[in-house]
Amino acid sequence: MSKRVAATAPATRSTSPRPHPVRSFLTVAAVAGMVATVAIPAFAAADRGDVAEARTLQQVSADDAQSLVVASEGSPETLARGGYSATTPEEIEAAKAKEAAEKAAKAALAARLASASSSSSSSRSSSSFSSSVPLVSPGSGTVRRPLAHFNNFGTPYAGHKGTDYMVGRGEPIYAVADGTVVASSESGPGWGVYVKIAHNIGGVRVTSLYAHMDWGTRRVSVGDKVSVGQLIGQVGSTGRANGTHLHLEIRINNGYTNAESWLQANAG
Repeated sequence: MSKRVAATAPATRSTSPRPHPVRSFLTVAAVAGMVATVAIPAFAAADRGDVAEARTLQQVSADDAQSLVVASEGSPETLARGGYSATTPEEIEAAKAKEAAEKAAKAALAARLASASSSSSSSRSSSSFSSSVPLVSPGSGTVRRPLAHFNNFGTPYAGHKGTDYMVGRGEPIYAVADGTVVASSESGPGWGVYVKIAHNIGGVRVTSLYAHMDWGTRRVSVGDKVSVGQLIGQVGSTGRANGTHLHLEIRINNGYTNAESWLQANAG
């Protein structure tokens, strides 16, 4: 009887593929990279926290000092004089002394200015008079002419209450009669520099007014007694004047009269 040998079943082959060595290495590397990406920032943050906690107070103060910011919009302001006050006795005395010194300085300045003005006025007045100007007018009699001569009369116009004698600047002006000065000014209303004299001529009240004199030439003041023919000023063109001339007004018992007609009738 022949012996049957049982047939050996062939080995079964696995259908699962064997992992490739290179692919496995890449997978591991990728996983390691992901882990490192997450772990390193966290470690760095934890490390910075540890370092910050370990800083000294001196280091913190130094950093704060370096980070000081000064506002660029700030601007200095000048303190007003009245914006402060003295509080101690010493400060009060110093403030009083300073105020007194300022007042004294202002008073001294005012005195110097007044002195300079007075000197200038005196100098101008003296220079206005020539040594050739006679102090007394020629002629005789109770009434005399105010000018030694003149060129011509000014043109009369409505409302003009005087007589204009046209003559050169600096011509001497004399009082027409004895009297008392009742007005003398450097700035009359329209008259400019003028003098006004009250007279009593034969019991008649007469007033004479001499206007448009030159600056600084008045020789008389209010209250002065003057004599007929006495020098009282010089011809100019001050006030509302058209050219150099003497504007003469004569009033008799408060009424105006023609000055030239009156002189012709009375002057000797």
